[in-house]
Amino acid sequence: MIRPIQILILYTAALMLTACHGTMTASSGSSGSSTPPQPGQLLQSPPTKTGSYSVADLFSLLSGNSDDAQLLKLALNPPCTVDVYHLEYETVGGQGEATTASGALMVPGGPAPSCQGARPVVLYAHGTSTQKTYNIANLPGASGNINDEGVLLAALFAAQGYIVVAPNYAGYDTSSLSYHPYLVAAQQSHDMMDALAAARSAFSVLGVNGGSKLFITGYSQGGYVALATLRAMQAAGQSVTAAAPMSGPYALSAFGDAIFMGQVNGSGVLNFVFVVDSYQHSYGNVYTNTTDIFSTQYAPNIGSLLPTTNTNSQLYAQGLVPQDALFSSTPPAAQYTSMTPATTPANLAVVFALGFGSSPLVTNAYRLSWLEDEQANPDGGFPTTTTDMPPAHAGLALRQDLAKNDLRAFNPSVPVLLCGGDDDPTVFYMNTQLMQGYWAAHAPSVQATVLDVDSAIGSNDPYADVKNGFAAAKAAVAAAAIAGGATDGGQAAVLEDYHAGLVAPFCFYAVQKFFGSS
Repeated sequence: MIRPIQILILYTAALMLTACHGTMTASSGSSGSSTPPQPGQLLQSPPTKTGSYSVADLFSLLSGNSDDAQLLKLALNPPCTVDVYHLEYETVGGQGEATTASGALMVPGGPAPSCQGARPVVLYAHGTSTQKTYNIANLPGASGNINDEGVLLAALFAAQGYIVVAPNYAGYDTSSLSYHPYLVAAQQSHDMMDALAAARSAFSVLGVNGGSKLFITGYSQGGYVALATLRAMQAAGQSVTAAAPMSGPYALSAFGDAIFMGQVNGSGVLNFVFVVDSYQHSYGNVYTNTTDIFSTQYAPNIGSLLPTTNTNSQLYAQGLVPQDALFSSTPPAAQYTSMTPATTPANLAVVFALGFGSSPLVTNAYRLSWLEDEQANPDGGFPTTTTDMPPAHAGLALRQDLAKNDLRAFNPSVPVLLCGGDDDPTVFYMNTQLMQGYWAAHAPSVQATVLDVDSAIGSNDPYADVKNGFAAAKAAVAAAAIAGGATDGGQAAVLEDYHAGLVAPFCFYAVQKFFGSS
């Protein structure tokens, strides 16, 4: 089985071959090709245009989301129209197997100087989606459900004069891969690099002039992917101007331990299914039988569940996974009662409690084996900060895989902004804090900035408008909940909307400011 370091070697060679062989127009395995397809090769030339959007079009799409509408109250004056194209390209899966993937290429246009000529490129990694059909190039979305992430990307970057490259990832949309290598750092970073190589092949066909500046960013899962991509490109000696990962699970090992120690996050069930399936496909070591981890009512279908053509509500209704109960409400042993569920930090206790129930996804036996391994081989960042590093010799296979894909111990050589919100119930802010702690102890040679959009405004704060906008948006969500009869001051509504609805648009805006000054 091909391991991550072998994937890196494969990609370095493949990208060199891509530069030599140029663009393909046939799909993988097509009988008309004289050379086998290589990672990064463009499969459709020219790529298909999926839409053209004026600034008014984009603002109309943004205003349909109440959280994004708060963003419009800031001084956003994008000068460019945006053409969106659907890219298809060659890449590899988690085992190094040949596959295909797709993504979006967003090109600014218009008479303004910033919309013409050589323009900077933004390489963007999207957040977690359970939907097999996910396509960030489709801004209106499927069945009228607006693709908020794609619209934000178009309005705050492409309409500001950046060329945007945003892969859908292997396993989604038209990809031939039957699974998604979720949070596999080597594969996901090189999927990003392959999308960029394919986009650059498309530039000449479309008459697009990509400038010398390259920025990397992404949100949630994409925040993790963005940082992994910066690490991979830095290791390969490729030029990057700056990077801005947002709200990502960078410290995977510590994050996993926190969840098993009772701090179950707001998307715990589906995220856990994704991680197990991804690492089982990529490394083959997580389980022998699905019942090694999963309760018997869920085990039969769990290995091929995600990504899915069903909605999340359909998965719950069909009994394929529980909606919230990751773990049993019965402690796996008496000494773990206080973390079944965890009650601190107090502001997230209500979220943690939802992760426990009578028909849990994960067996108590597996949770017990995890907690015992955590005690024997603790993470250096949680629950106590010691080395701030993942365990070197974890006994449980899934803990080993999380440690392998943990992004601590990476020192950037270009300016970096980490953006997030410290009350995030989905991707805990501890991930950002642990990266910040590592950089404090191992100072990078460049500026590494950490922004909490939910923090107080400091003296001469360059992100004061971001923080003010976030506070207004959060207050609006709480007020709407109170008007609807909420008796908790709107706290539950704010937590439900916090990660995807509230933090995302204001981190996007902060990243735009950061790139503009880089």
